Amino acid sequence: MLAMNYRGPYRIRADRHKPDPEILHPGDAIIRVTRSCICGSDLHLYHGLVPDTRVGTTFGHEFTGVVMDVGNDVKNLKPGDHVLVPFNIACGSCPFCRQELYGNCHESNAEASAAGGIFGYSHTAGGFDGGQAEYVRVPYADVGPVKIPENMDPDDAVLLTDVLPTGYQAAEMAGIKKGDTVVVFGAGPIGIMAAKCAWLFGAGRVIVIDHVEYRLDFVRTYAQCEAYNFKSIGDPVLFLKKATDYYGADVCIDAVGCEAEGSAIQTFTGRRLLMQAGSATALNWAINSVKKGGIVSVVGVYGPTMNLVAIGNVVNKGITIRANQASVKRLLPKLISHVENGFIDPKGIITHKIPLEEVAYAYRIFSSKLDNCIKTVLVP
Repeated sequence: MLAMNYRGPYRIRADRHKPDPEILHPGDAIIRVTRSCICGSDLHLYHGLVPDTRVGTTFGHEFTGVVMDVGNDVKNLKPGDHVLVPFNIACGSCPFCRQELYGNCHESNAEASAAGGIFGYSHTAGGFDGGQAEYVRVPYADVGPVKIPENMDPDDAVLLTDVLPTGYQAAEMAGIKKGDTVVVFGAGPIGIMAAKCAWLFGAGRVIVIDHVEYRLDFVRTYAQCEAYNFKSIGDPVLFLKKATDYYGADVCIDAVGCEAEGSAIQTFTGRRLLMQAGSATALNWAINSVKKGGIVSVVGVYGPTMNLVAIGNVVNKGITIRANQASVKRLLPKLISHVENGFIDPKGIITHKIPLEEVAYAYRIFSSKLDNCIKTVLVP
């Protein structure tokens, strides 16, 4: 089959000779992919920042597809069903799944003490191949996949596998109250969705901080919010303090993670020397910009090792930090309803649809922020 093939940092290719996946367990399903996205988290892999990302891996944790075959134990799916597949690989029965913490499933990634299994996200997340391919094996097929409503656009459906749920959970974890000032660090797809979803929770003011002008222009229009370039406002923390009568924002959301720019020390130690798990610039800005007693919500991806974080300010300011991988399955009923009722338009952030054969080009334009790229969908 045709599949994306990782050959090392900044080196990927479209491989036409990858073996087709097979049923390995009675609970598996084989899916023929109809849509697959490139996520900002995939860029961390592409840039060589995630440990144990092995040559030959196929990335892709955001995909939809048609069921081709199922194992003997699968009861909820049948061949021909068109499904969206949450990026979490979850067993549905472990103690964490029973709490609807599907991103922390203990069975799908049993050798890890933190995240559960994730499609196409290195061996630190279980070593499963992802959906940037013509076909993919889906474990625990009775748990994760959800049939796409007949009237739903597949472009909306594929963004329900990660982007919309993660942005929504970022706002949910932030505990936004009516009238709150919410600051989102990062105007990538997740930050854009977090800003959009903040209004659904009653935010009175939403501010987005980034440094790429076309992304700032996009989020102003799509999320109807304020947006500022940190390279033109001086110290972002001081700017945000001034913008909030020196109290600080009620809520700050880190939607950037380990590749944040804006601090030479963080970039050098976290992205060049790899002495810490990426650059924690956005996280520190969030900690220092939120009010005393405020909430910092973290959905940006960081590695499994330590980071240089202003933990003293967290303690002394009485800040609550909430963070996790999105529990997609838990959120889907509500989010499907929001999409069907027109409250949110996920496909509105898609700027590029590219054939899977051109996956290397797709990664290049997304990574290098070319051609005003916000969100890329690969179509096999």
